[in-house]
Amino acid sequence: MSPLRVLILAYDGVEALDFAGPFEVFTTASRVSQRMQPGTAAPFEVASVALAPRGQPVQARAGLQLLADHAIADNPAADVLIVPGGVVDAPMASPETLRWIAACAAGAQVLASVCTGVFLLAKSGVVTREAVTTHWEDIADLREQFPQLEVREDIRWVDTGRIVSSAGISAGIDMSLHLVERLAGQALAERTARQMDYAWTRNQSPSA
Repeated sequence: MSPLRVLILAYDGVEALDFAGPFEVFTTASRVSQRMQPGTAAPFEVASVALAPRGQPVQARAGLQLLADHAIADNPAADVLIVPGGVVDAPMASPETLRWIAACAAGAQVLASVCTGVFLLAKSGVVTREAVTTHWEDIADLREQFPQLEVREDIRWVDTGRIVSSAGISAGIDMSLHLVERLAGQALAERTARQMDYAWTRNQSPSA
């Protein structure tokens, strides 16, 4: 089977670990999978896309600069689209960004968010009435801005099928391991967590 294309969004103000956590999980899963089954194709093909002109880095919230594989003008396709959190005011105010998220999401099997990334999915119309979660500090704002959503709290991630959302930073890693398990099997997810020396927390909301 062809690898699933995992595309992770980067933008000025993105939380570095919201971006890098899922990136590490899916790239490690592909590496570990090929150790477990030599000669087989990697299960995931991971790339990043930036809300910046091609070749121009974005600056993460703490100042780290990231140079993505694609600009949104390239219109890269995704099987799994991951929208990290961070300071989302600028992308939420950008019609071009919201149109791109909606267009890319239309062709994806799974749409996932980390932390405040769910605000971008909601603002772009990708999530409308689904059960979702976000960082504990942003629960009230999410409920106020998008009252039609079923916002859950005190949970690491929520999986409603096509839409998967997680709380902050480390919860995004937990969610990504959950997606590896869901898309490529429990054994690979557990070996990936072990390879990362990461204590995987599985507590999640029941699927809606």
